[in-house]
Amino acid sequence: MILKSEDAIAMIAAVCHEANGEWCAWHGDYSQPAWGDAPEWQISSAIDGVQHALAHPDAKPEDSHNSWLASKIADGWVYGEVKDPEAKTHPCIVPYDQLPVWQQKKDKLFLAIVRALA
Repeated sequence: MILKSEDAIAMIAAVCHEANGEWCAWHGDYSQPAWGDAPEWQISSAIDGVQHALAHPDAKPEDSHNSWLASKIADGWVYGEVKDPEAKTHPCIVPYDQLPVWQQKKDKLFLAIVRALA
């Protein structure tokens, strides 16, 4: 894949973020605000995910999750049953194979969107 401009990366990140939010809502998780209301840490995380996918065109969903996981841990996040940005807890701070299937599919969806729009 060819690396895109910052604007294109942000657009792809916005689409991924909105799709992930809808996917999560379908599974009862309403914790993700719309892109325009998302806090900076969440926007940065989506942009980082797009940049990782573009830089690693053969990345698997597990690779995307591991990149996200390493970034979160480096930023002080830990496992928690509830996503809480103030406490920096998140239920997905686990190895990929321990994620619920619907969360694994969220990583597949993210990569598919990046690849379709890149």
